[in-house]
Amino acid sequence: MERTRTDGGPAHTALEARTADGTAGGTPGRPPGGPPGRPVFDPAAFTAADEEKQRGVRRMKAIATGALLVAALVFALATWAENRGAGAWAGYVAAAAEAGMVGALADWFAVTALFKRPLGLPIPHTAIIPTKKDQLGRSLGDFVGDNFLAEEIVRRRLRSVGIGGRLGAWLGRPDHADRVTAELATALRGALTVLRDNDVQAVVGEAITRRAHAREIAPGLGRMLERIVTDGGHRRIVDLVCARAYDWLVRHQDSVMEAVAGGAPGWTPRFVDRKVGERVYRELLRFAGEMRDMPDHPARGALDRFLRDFAGDLQNDPETRARVERLKSELISRDEVQELIGSAWASVRAMVVAAAEDERSALRLRVRASVLSLGKRLSADGGLRGKVDGWIEGAAAYVVTTYRHEITSLITETVESWDAEHTSRKIEANIGRDLQFIRINGTVVGALAGLAIHTATHVLGG
Repeated sequence: MERTRTDGGPAHTALEARTADGTAGGTPGRPPGGPPGRPVFDPAAFTAADEEKQRGVRRMKAIATGALLVAALVFALATWAENRGAGAWAGYVAAAAEAGMVGALADWFAVTALFKRPLGLPIPHTAIIPTKKDQLGRSLGDFVGDNFLAEEIVRRRLRSVGIGGRLGAWLGRPDHADRVTAELATALRGALTVLRDNDVQAVVGEAITRRAHAREIAPGLGRMLERIVTDGGHRRIVDLVCARAYDWLVRHQDSVMEAVAGGAPGWTPRFVDRKVGERVYRELLRFAGEMRDMPDHPARGALDRFLRDFAGDLQNDPETRARVERLKSELISRDEVQELIGSAWASVRAMVVAAAEDERSALRLRVRASVLSLGKRLSADGGLRGKVDGWIEGAAAYVVTTYRHEITSLITETVESWDAEHTSRKIEANIGRDLQFIRINGTVVGALAGLAIHTATHVLGG
C-alpha cells in the first residue's frame, strides 16, 4: 500500500499501511527497516489530529516553495530588465532575489535533511532523524539522567518545594482528612477483598505455630506464677474452688458415700461400709469447710509452697521445662487448635471490613483524628517538617541513584523500538509547520542580505 508522503503526496495512515498480520510489509513481525527481534511498536501511527497537522505542514511547504519560485521569477525578470538597460534598480532587485533564492535553497536543504535525503541523494549527514534515531534516544536518555535525575538536583528541587509544610496544610483541613480517610478505607477493603482467606489463614497459622515452637514458654509461665503467688493473686481462685467444692459435697452426699462403699472389699458388711462412707463424707465436708473459712489453713499454706516450688521448677528445672514444651507442642498440633488459629483471620477480617465501611466506626474516626493531628503537627512543628522533608528527599534520592539507569534505559529502549520512517513522519507532522517558517525566513533574510551586500559593494566600489 502507498505510504504517507511528506512532500504533499497522497497521505495514508500508518495503520492503513500495515498488512493483516500486523506488519508493515517486509519481514513479518517487525517494522520495515527495523532490526530482527525488535518489537513492533509504531508511535507514528497517525491520528486524526496528526493528519490535520500534516495538512498544515503541506500548506506551509507550498507557501515556502512559492516564496522560492517568486524569488526565482523576480530574479529572472530583474536580470532581463538589467540587460535591457532598465537602470541600476534592476541590479539591486536581481541581487536581492538571487540571495533570497540561495537562502531559500539552503534552508530547504537543512530542513529536508532532518527527515530524509534531499532529492534522494546519499549526501552525508542527511536524513538525521531516521538514521540517528537510536543515537538520539540514547542522548535523550543521558540528557534526562544528567539534568533531571541527578541526586543533588532532585534534593534541591524537593527542598525548595517544602513538601512537609504543604502536606501539613493540606491534611489539616477537615474535608481533606475525610477524603484521605475514605481513600484509606477503600484501599483497605480492596486489599482484604483481594486476599484469599485460605492463603492468609495458612500464613497466620504457620507464623503463630512457628513463633510458639521457637520460644520456650516455661520460664515465662514460671515468672508469672511466682509474681501471682507473691502478690496473693491466686487466693481468690483458691477461695472460689473451696467454696464450690463445699457446695458440691453438700449437694452430692449420696454420690460420695456410694463411691466410698463401692471401693470397699466385698467381704465387709454393708452397714460397716455405710459407716465408713458417712465418716469419710463428714471429714471431707469438714476439711472443705475449714479450707473455705480459714485463710491460714495449713492446706492453703501447703498449696502456696507447692505453687512456689512449681514456679521455680518452671524456671530452673530442665525436666519440668521439657515436659511443658512437649505439652505445648502437643497442644498446638491438635486440629482443634489449628482450626481456632485459622478462624481468627476470618473474624479479624470481617471486623476490619465492617469498621472500614462504617463512616462512624471507631476505626475511621480514629484514623480521621490521626490525619488531622498529623496535619496540625506538620504545620506547627518545624522539626517534624524537616524530618518529613528529609525522608522524602532521601527516598527520592535513593530511587534516582538506584534506578537511574532503568529510568533512562526506558527512554532509550522506547525510542529504539520505534520505526524510523514513521517516527520521522510523526515528528515532521508536529514540528514541520514551524520548520517551514525557517525556509520563508531564509528567503526573506537572504534577500535582505543580498541587497545589503550589493549596496555595500556599489557604495564602496564607487
